[in-house]
Amino acid sequence: MSNLISYLFKTNAFRVCPDNKPFWYTSGKIGPYFINTHFLYGSEESAVDLLNFIDIEKDKKLEVPKKILDRCLEQYNSNNIYKEVVDELVDFVKTKLDVNEIDYISGGERRDWFFANIVAYFLKKPFITVFKDLSCSISSPDFSETVSSKDLTGKKVLHIADLITAASSYVRAWIPAVQSLGAEIVWSLVVVDRMQGGSERLKSLGIDAHSLVQIEPQMFKQALDMGIITKEQNEMLNKFYEDPDGTMKQFLINHPEFLEDALHSDEKTVVRARLCIEGNLYGLN
Repeated sequence: MSNLISYLFKTNAFRVCPDNKPFWYTSGKIGPYFINTHFLYGSEESAVDLLNFIDIEKDKKLEVPKKILDRCLEQYNSNNIYKEVVDELVDFVKTKLDVNEIDYISGGERRDWFFANIVAYFLKKPFITVFKDLSCSISSPDFSETVSSKDLTGKKVLHIADLITAASSYVRAWIPAVQSLGAEIVWSLVVVDRMQGGSERLKSLGIDAHSLVQIEPQMFKQALDMGIITKEQNEMLNKFYEDPDGTMKQFLINHPEFLEDALHSDEKTVVRARLCIEGNLYGLN
């Protein structure tokens, strides 16, 4: 597990902001860290390459599962970081869950596919590729055959994802898509849990939720002990964990120039700063 934490930082999958420069999130809020779990594919560059490949191929719904698997197997055999993450996922399923009870494994467009397809392949389970439009394709355990539809009534599914925050993708897309086949997601396994209510939401829906890494004080402490983050960064992360909105509201009060600078920054930052101000997301107005 300590290896996995070090890999999160080494690949920039988990990035902590410099002092007094929190990151802007898509929502218009700010925070001290950013997560791109798919960078655990080995590096940001290789992860972006795979995302670009997926974007080109994803409309070929009967071909893309095998094409992604082939790319992932090639990376698995050449990149030790990605290999260890995949091995951790496979080992977790084998040791923490009853593999014999799992009928299918599923993964949703796009970042789940960095991990879900290859885990299904190693566990010799048929795979459900779930697309954003809620359509699915179903592949045989070796991915040699993929069909667009199948009656999966009564089948139990393990969904594997890169990240869970509030489980909105599960509720909006992955769960109903799998249910449309007659199956049910019984288990969820993610690489990273942001500890923002997603796992609890899944559990309230009767789904057994698991993760390899939880973004919480214990993880920060391990990173501090390993010399990956500073004492100041550790304190900042802990404060944010305890009270994200309150911590960032106080930051904006203490640094009024931060919002002003953001409004004169790049286009993406300007959009997010306006969301923050116009939505009064921190109750500053």
